[in-house]
Amino acid sequence: MNFVEELRWRGMIHNIMPGTEEQLAKEQTTAYVGIDPTADSLHIGHLVSVMMMKHLQMAGHKPIFVIGGATGMIGDPSGKSLERNLLDEDTIQKNMAGIKAQLSKFIDFNSSESNAAIMVNNYDWMKNFSFLDFIREVGKHITVNYMMSKDSVKKRLSADSTNGMSFTEFTYQLVQGYDFLYLRRNYNCLLQMGGSDQWGNITTGGELIRRKDGGEAYGLTWPLMTKSDGKKFGKTESGNVWLDPRRTSPYKFYQFWLNSTDEDAARYIKIFTILPPAEIDALIAEHQEAPHLRKLQKVLAKEVTCLIHGEEAYNSALEASQILFGNATSDVLKRLDEDTLLSVFEGVPQFEVARTDLEAGIPIVDLMAEKTSMMSSKGEARRALKGNAISINKEKVQDQELVVTPEYLIDGKFILLQSGKKNYFLITVK
Repeated sequence: MNFVEELRWRGMIHNIMPGTEEQLAKEQTTAYVGIDPTADSLHIGHLVSVMMMKHLQMAGHKPIFVIGGATGMIGDPSGKSLERNLLDEDTIQKNMAGIKAQLSKFIDFNSSESNAAIMVNNYDWMKNFSFLDFIREVGKHITVNYMMSKDSVKKRLSADSTNGMSFTEFTYQLVQGYDFLYLRRNYNCLLQMGGSDQWGNITTGGELIRRKDGGEAYGLTWPLMTKSDGKKFGKTESGNVWLDPRRTSPYKFYQFWLNSTDEDAARYIKIFTILPPAEIDALIAEHQEAPHLRKLQKVLAKEVTCLIHGEEAYNSALEASQILFGNATSDVLKRLDEDTLLSVFEGVPQFEVARTDLEAGIPIVDLMAEKTSMMSSKGEARRALKGNAISINKEKVQDQELVVTPEYLIDGKFILLQSGKKNYFLITVK
């Protein structure tokens, strides 16, 4: 399959300008996507564009990532009801550095191949562009009628909108359109890609290129991602799912994909992995035969976690998930870092114990019935111990007179108690 056929099979095309597929089939083509530097990390909402560019490069074409240093100072109205907070230059530079480091995991920027990717910042060509030069060189070529016809503008200016649109945001499509013109002139970039909400901005760029230079320009958009229940993709109750492990632990990242519905997993595995179509079709068929085994979700979670965080982080996330749902050992528990441990046991009853008490030694019965409310009484605690139902740090407590001391601490501050197979209690020592 060629690039466009691959994307069609994966459900990654929403709109495509006439002639785009023919241009891509004819020769190596340079294409760009824009990324607003609103944070120093990408989140999984960016992953569709990253995977698009990965497929583009794998098909022999050349990717350009445009970091929106200038446009990030304005705010794109597309698909939004409120104006975005404007960023200062120092923040943008910091965010760019973080984004570039992450993109390098997916895309080849460094090889000597003719299709090695490049990254540019539109602030570099916009910072010395005066307002008078801009309205003369760009503004006079695009009519207000044309700009008003865009859906993103119509929605914000409709009678239903109470917020309106600033002049700054109204001119956004001209600034992005000039990006396309600049890249066409300086990098022979013929194709712009983006989410379906970017179609208006992409076509404005193409129109500007035709009116100013008489050149060809192409566009392609992908569908905006939603979950099967209609909720926004990439959001959890705690917010965005980030690619930076300091913001979202690899364990939580892995769990996000593992918890996909059957319907979503069948879509996601096409979009967010580079597994070949025949293998994906076989996986989907196998999953339909025994959906309770969740084979599709497990493969999806593995592939995406390895892609973002590497195989070692995936193995750690898999081990961590076994603590609650499998037969993990105390050694696995002790290997967890604090963030992962707290992620695994999020929602289980938690208690605090003074470090001085632990240093003095706490009898296991007192720890269960007095220092915590794990058991309602010492009698209940003793019966549970006698019935071999209690574990500390995943190891059965054999001695009813056990005294718990700092040597039981995980990562220097945690103790995990367990009653039966499923009842966990996390103690933090302070």
